[in-house]
Amino acid sequence: MRNGTITTFILLGLTDDPQLQVLIFIFLFLTYMLSVTGNMTIITLTCMDSHLKTPMYFFLQNFSFIEISFTSACVPRYLYNIATGDKVITYKACMVQVFFTDLFALSEFFLFAAMSYDRYVAICKPLHYVTIMSKTVCRSLIICCWAAGLCIIIPLVKLLLKLKFYDSNIIDHFTCDVFPLVKIACSDTWFIELIIIICAVLTLILTLTCVVLSYAYIIRTILRFPSLQQRKKAFSTCSSHMIVVSITYGTCIFIYMNPTAKEEVTINKVVSLLISSISPTLNPFIYTLRNTQVKKAFMDSIKRTELFSAK
Repeated sequence: MRNGTITTFILLGLTDDPQLQVLIFIFLFLTYMLSVTGNMTIITLTCMDSHLKTPMYFFLQNFSFIEISFTSACVPRYLYNIATGDKVITYKACMVQVFFTDLFALSEFFLFAAMSYDRYVAICKPLHYVTIMSKTVCRSLIICCWAAGLCIIIPLVKLLLKLKFYDSNIIDHFTCDVFPLVKIACSDTWFIELIIIICAVLTLILTLTCVVLSYAYIIRTILRFPSLQQRKKAFSTCSSHMIVVSITYGTCIFIYMNPTAKEEVTINKVVSLLISSISPTLNPFIYTLRNTQVKKAFMDSIKRTELFSAK
């Protein structure tokens, strides 16, 4: 393993204040449980309810799976660090965490683009929706999302594994992340930093372009609907996805617009915490509370459970 003499890292976390750590632990534990419960509920409903077998809910099912995976890759480890006071993480575990957190994050951006395309076809080409968004096409899009994430993260991790660490093993973050690792590396890091920025910018630009173009056509089509009721119904099918996309892209763009390096460290940690805890918690509620079919499926499942319990 080419990591010089260092075989472990120390994750500083967010704060050393014991009282703040207790509050952070309670906050993260509650949001993590809500996130897993909410997203698992969506996965269960979309698997069991026959009315939720459309492409939109197929993509939502995969989105919920990525959300659970992403938050599980970083939050439980930090909860363990706070609970035990053990901030040490091995080199291998750190690299594995980098790989999976970035893979899930990258795949999620490409999934946003796929979900936007699905909404575009549903509203702009409704008569051809079933033909265009067939099961084969939906599965292919999901595979492409994961493949795109892997194609980006594998070369990055390979470059990261070549970095050597001699002087410091202290990571100023609550999780293993690429930039904090690059900052403490003793090797020449200009090339890997350049590749990271290029990959991040290209991913954001490509996926955001797909999202913006899809919704530009969607909004143009909806505004041509003669009935106000039709326009409201069409907007309601897209509003949840638009809210989630806005939150995710907004936080990511915010990270890259920090004015100074000192502020970057503190703000990025806080924003990263919000991305890994708040967003996965809110997303199930955004989709369910604004979606009549999901709410109906949820109520039907409760009724079936009550009937089963009564028997």
